[in-house]
Amino acid sequence: MGKDVIVACDFSSGIATLEFLDKFTGRKPFVKIGMELYYAEGPAIVREIKSRGHKIFLDLKLHDIPNTVKKAMAVLSNLDVDICNLHAAGTTAMMTAALEGLTRPDGTRPLLIAVTQLTSTDQESMERDLLINEPMEKVVMHYAMTAKEAGLDGVVCSPREAEAVHTACGRGFLTVTPGVRFADGDAGDQKRVMTPEQAKAIGSDYIVVGRPITASADPVAAYERCCAEFIG
Repeated sequence: MGKDVIVACDFSSGIATLEFLDKFTGRKPFVKIGMELYYAEGPAIVREIKSRGHKIFLDLKLHDIPNTVKKAMAVLSNLDVDICNLHAAGTTAMMTAALEGLTRPDGTRPLLIAVTQLTSTDQESMERDLLINEPMEKVVMHYAMTAKEAGLDGVVCSPREAEAVHTACGRGFLTVTPGVRFADGDAGDQKRVMTPEQAKAIGSDYIVVGRPITASADPVAAYERCCAEFIG
């Protein structure tokens, strides 16, 4: 899979989501379905968006005991999504159990990636709230290497860390990077951000872009701008 822009469809209803996606009469964007939309509409919205020809990143960030995550992933594997994820902080045992659950009887499965540290987390809050006193990059690299050793396909990380992840884990280990904003845009609640051009230069494989596209007066134009800056 080559570089791509994933649009975060963080809407509270299926109607709003499909009205948004109806605007895209040309190329169909890769879509991220997160907690808000999935909890509102359930698996039906995943099937509907998939039937319209979109690739899907199901962003539910599972984090529980290994057996629970394994069973949940077995259910999610039936939705025919392209990427799903979990928290690397759930440990190696949880990640390997997730892979077992996600793998279908014929051996196929979606890509599975691990969240390292959320892009809303900075060094200060990581130390204060999580009692993790190592430097952010060292923490992210450790989580990434643990995910690779567990057999996962990549990680969610800040674009600032994508280059270092590839150095530590290899070019084939995917970096999916939220926290992307246009140079003339608002960072919002994200702390570790980059522009699409910067994310491209530093080696991100996928960028996840939400409000700069979904809240734009012209979402299609914003999406095309993002693709032009990131993919070329």
